[in-house]
Amino acid sequence: MLDSAEAEYAELVEGINAFVKRMVVPLENANRELLDNPRLTFDKRGGYSAPVLDLMRQVREASAKAGYYAMFAPEEVGGEGLGALALFSVWEGLSHSAGPGRLLPDQVIGHWTSGPSFLLGEVHPSLRDGVIEDVMSGASTVCFGMSEPDAGSDAWAMSTKAVRDGDDWVLNGTKQWTSNAAHAKYAFVWAVTDEGMKRERKGGITLFLVPTDTPGFAVDSVLRLFEHVGGNETILSLNDVRIPDTYMVGTLNEGFGLALRGVSNGRMYNAGHCVGMARWALEEANRYTGVRKAFGKPIADYQGVSFKLADSAMDIYASKTMSVDCARRLDRGERALKELNMVKAYTCEACFRVFDRCMQVCGAMGLTNEMRFVAGWHFARMVRVADGTDEVMRRNIASSLRKGDVAF
Repeated sequence: MLDSAEAEYAELVEGINAFVKRMVVPLENANRELLDNPRLTFDKRGGYSAPVLDLMRQVREASAKAGYYAMFAPEEVGGEGLGALALFSVWEGLSHSAGPGRLLPDQVIGHWTSGPSFLLGEVHPSLRDGVIEDVMSGASTVCFGMSEPDAGSDAWAMSTKAVRDGDDWVLNGTKQWTSNAAHAKYAFVWAVTDEGMKRERKGGITLFLVPTDTPGFAVDSVLRLFEHVGGNETILSLNDVRIPDTYMVGTLNEGFGLALRGVSNGRMYNAGHCVGMARWALEEANRYTGVRKAFGKPIADYQGVSFKLADSAMDIYASKTMSVDCARRLDRGERALKELNMVKAYTCEACFRVFDRCMQVCGAMGLTNEMRFVAGWHFARMVRVADGTDEVMRRNIASSLRKGDVAF
């Protein structure tokens, strides 16, 4: 039986899924060729084509008006300021309902790297009527420029620099794996402002908001994954990018904490996304194996199939249980770093296992575009790297254990 908090979010999830059916599905049906043909979905450079971007904007703006898109932004900028359990719940619910391989449903909820997030609460007040309103309404998006070619898991190794010049800052450097940069109107960019503090890992990194039309800001290329014709990850460069001091976000030299908070949000988002996707995959495989016959009976009757489904069910139950427990800890104000790392690693790996099993038990049909398992498998493989690799999560967990954090 659901407690009051879960019941509240169950109603929210139901409302989001109803919005998808009412608003998103008709757009998908009217633009099937555009969304299903990658040669039309992406432009020649590899980013989303203008018609696809327009559909995404329509969904964002409609969702913002319906009250869903900006619900994780702080209350002081017009959001709902919802917490970790809500974040997990809505992404689990949306992913479970929508399944993989659909671009538009994910636009309903503002993603922490491209839409309204806690970072908007750190933006200078003078920008709130412009930048914040623009992002909160869904009219424009942002990107999250932290990773670099030589600074991925070890973010302290970043080399992008910001130097004060009068009332301005001048930024130089390269960012990599920056999602949505090819389409964003604004970029959140982390840069070194005090080399000595950074070297000692005591600060020295500052966050800046950079309009992407600023001279010197350039998206150099789109990174394509899994041999796709296009993608959403980019390499961008900053060459003498000059911005006013009011575009500094938060406190000078203390931007690293904001980055860690963002990544923590990302790990709970990934958990919800993975649990929802895994549930979708198991239900599809369970349905198919119950009607597909071999040697005179449904293939679900054979242990080689049924045990894979049972293993997937155990993975999903464990993933959801530990995610909800971790989310509750975070909402109570606990740091729960060990638990959050465990949740990120386990849910992403479990989702990957579930998709792999579901593809296997469905045989050759499991490999077809029609069943959409391959799209989910690609997603599950990607998130084992995004927002902290499996190996980094284990490193962090082991570090917590060595420091004496052995409670559960």
